[in-house]
Amino acid sequence: MDEIKYITEEKKKALFEEINHLKTVKRKEILEALESAKALGDLSENAEYHQAREDQGKTEDRINQIEYMLQSAVVVKKHHSTKVEIGTTVSVRKENSKDTITYSIVGAEEADMSQNKISNKSPLGEALFGKSKGDVMNITTPKGIVKYTLVEIQ
Repeated sequence: MDEIKYITEEKKKALFEEINHLKTVKRKEILEALESAKALGDLSENAEYHQAREDQGKTEDRINQIEYMLQSAVVVKKHHSTKVEIGTTVSVRKENSKDTITYSIVGAEEADMSQNKISNKSPLGEALFGKSKGDVMNITTPKGIVKYTLVEIQ
């Protein structure tokens, strides 16, 4: 059985934009490249043709991947909860630190540390999942065990 994939409304919109671009613009560019490469003659030693075919395969694979994701993913809206779950925003504090770090809990498809979006499948995301304000958890990292306190759920 496939694991449930979670995406936000923003990610769903971005996927629709990407698939539209791939189907309209990218496919046309690849077809033009194939026609141009075919005009050069012998296809067996035609690097441009082989590159265009490879690009075509990658594009079609990505289209299929996006279509599957859009059909099967569960869309989660940002919301407030008393427990950590996908769609909540949390603030945590490392042991021996005065600073808090705020993360959005998202599905694996849109995790992005540069935007403080962590996956529910990441070590910290898994440890936080289902926890309440004030809970303390130990996270195993390459440098050892780090203790975090859940300061706030938004």
